[in-house]
Amino acid sequence: MSNNDVIAAVTALVTPILDQYDFELFDLEFTKEGQSWYLRVYIDKPGGITLEDCATVSDQLSEALDNVEPDPIPQAYFLEVSSPGAERPLKRERDYENALNEYINVSLYQAVEGKKVYEGTLIDLTPDKLTLDYLDKTRHKQITIDRQKIAKARLAIKF
Repeated sequence: MSNNDVIAAVTALVTPILDQYDFELFDLEFTKEGQSWYLRVYIDKPGGITLEDCATVSDQLSEALDNVEPDPIPQAYFLEVSSPGAERPLKRERDYENALNEYINVSLYQAVEGKKVYEGTLIDLTPDKLTLDYLDKTRHKQITIDRQKIAKARLAIKF
């Protein structure tokens, strides 16, 4: 079974569990690290996910995975259920929309105005571009970045 097949099968199993609690599936990955496989399920809800929320979903998903035929994951693996965290990645359009007026980190494929990484407040968003308000030494500046140039974006913690 391919990684995409595993992700599709697990998504189908976890979605009804999350719907019971009004949780959202933020991301799901099935990855090999060293000799071990990891199934990571990132869940979220308004106000944030608790450790108890993660344990509840983990128990129910584990049981669902044990009882489904055919087994979508024949090899041994570790199941991890967690929140996306304070520096969560921005992947979907909704993630960007939710990050409006938040402090974010943006990594670019190629430098724009001499820099490949910007951190600042996301002040404007269109389907094609985003605008950040950032500090350049002690001065506030704004930069508009073509979204196709963004390699990765995530929420950031401002120090």
